[in-house]
Formats: sequence, C-alpha cells, structure tokens
Amino acid sequence: MGKRDIKPIRSEAAYRNALDELRLLFMVPKGTDEYDRAEILEILIEDYEEKHYPIEDPDPIEAIKYSMEESGMNQTDLGRILGDKSKASLILGRKRKLSLSMIRNLHSSLKIPLDVLIKDYPLAN
Repeated sequence: MGKRDIKPIRSEAAYRNALDELRLLFMVPKGTDEYDRAEILEILIEDYEEKHYPIEDPDPIEAIKYSMEESGMNQTDLGRILGDKSKASLILGRKRKLSLSMIRNLHSSLKIPLDVLIKDYPLAN
C-alpha cells in the first residue's frame, strides 16, 4: 500500500475509505509507521462519527438495565443499592422516579454517569 497523505474526513466516501484502510492496518505491529497511521485514522474516524452519527445517551432506566446486565445483577442486587427490592421494582417498572440519593448510589455502585442518571424519563401510565 502506497503512502498517502492523511486528510480530514469531509465526506461519506472519504469516511468509508478511511474505514477500509483502517481494516487493512488493524493488526500491524506497534511502533511501526503503519501503526501510527492507524492511530491517526482512528482519531479522524471518531471525529467524523461524532459529528455525523451522534449516539444519544440512554434514558436512566435503560442505562440501569444495561449496567445490571453487564454486571450480572438481578433486581434484588439493585434493591440493595436503592434501599430495598420494592424500590428497584418500581424504578425498573417506571412507576417511580429516581431520588437524589438513588442517583448518587447508582453512580457510585454501577459507575453510570451522573448526566445520564439525572435525565428526565417518562413514567409508565
């Protein structure tokens, strides 16, 4: 593969080309020029994706469910964090909003970002 100048990614075609090139460079040895090129391509690709394919943060309940699944937790485990199992049931069922102390405990225990936990979310009807 010939050396080409790396330029900012400004189009979908350039984005696809950068992804293709990065795939070719994926397993190159660390410390090589190709490895450096791959790192630069990663930065450019991430920048393009953040601008053109932003991922919205999940609502608090979805974030809690995801964290529970990743940690292998069940509702009883969540109840210990929130105060009791019935609170966990009400929160997961969207029948009760998170309190400030619950948000603090979830952030501390499950490492869910505060900006996700404080987002408003709908309750079940």
